[in-house]
Amino acid sequence: MGLGGAWALSQIPGLLRARTPPGFSDFPIGFQTFPVRDRLAKDFAGTLRTMAGFGYQVLEMCSPPGYVGAGFGFLINMKTAELRSTISDAGLTCPSCHFTFTELTDKLDDRIEFAQQLGLTQMICSSFWLPATATIKDYQDASDKLNMCAEKIKKAGMQTGYHNHEMEFATRDGELIYDAIMSRLDPQLVKMQFQTEVINLGYKAATYFTKYPGRFISSHLSDWTAEKKEVPIGQGIIDWKGFFAAAKTGGVKNIFVEMDFDKFKDSAAYLRSL
Repeated sequence: MGLGGAWALSQIPGLLRARTPPGFSDFPIGFQTFPVRDRLAKDFAGTLRTMAGFGYQVLEMCSPPGYVGAGFGFLINMKTAELRSTISDAGLTCPSCHFTFTELTDKLDDRIEFAQQLGLTQMICSSFWLPATATIKDYQDASDKLNMCAEKIKKAGMQTGYHNHEMEFATRDGELIYDAIMSRLDPQLVKMQFQTEVINLGYKAATYFTKYPGRFISSHLSDWTAEKKEVPIGQGIIDWKGFFAAAKTGGVKNIFVEMDFDKFKDSAAYLRSL
């Protein structure tokens, strides 16, 4: 091969990168298992293969003991090694899992052992699940407890995360609960998992990725119309190019689509088209 031909071949990786939106290739397409728990209960392996066929590459689990009453009881007697191999056999990987706050505070050693056996890199607190009457101090106290859990999780080689719901975007005495949590959590110990559903309250993920650079680990993706109707990714009001541009600033490593089953296929297709 001549020098000219060798030079041309050397340019191919750069040309391929140039056709990919900046940063998007860093995010494997993932899904959260909660919306498809009923299907998983009927055919765990088959549903995983279906999701892989849609184009999903990674998934986020829910801890079977913590979610035994929320649709994951069918996994309670499955050995973790079997759970991991079933995921792998479907062509998927599982870097992340949701745990209840009580699991992390009361059964942390057991949950760390499960996480390590499953091959997780991220242990996500699904919420503090405080009552509607909770004060800013209540959220600060819970944040302190999660910081302590996160120290042990870090020593075990994993990253702790916190997942928001709409409740964290309420205010107490003029202060946004989410901002109060962010000011209390240790940025090195606890990263955030942003749920884009709060667009329905007027809050954009990109705003927070920019406001708190490096403070995020992942995001739950859903899209919505101006009338707050759930639609496949790319068919709603969220600016997804802006989302992914800001996600890199935020430190996001994983994205997990979390929508009704009938929207998963079109959502994956849109994400691949980016």
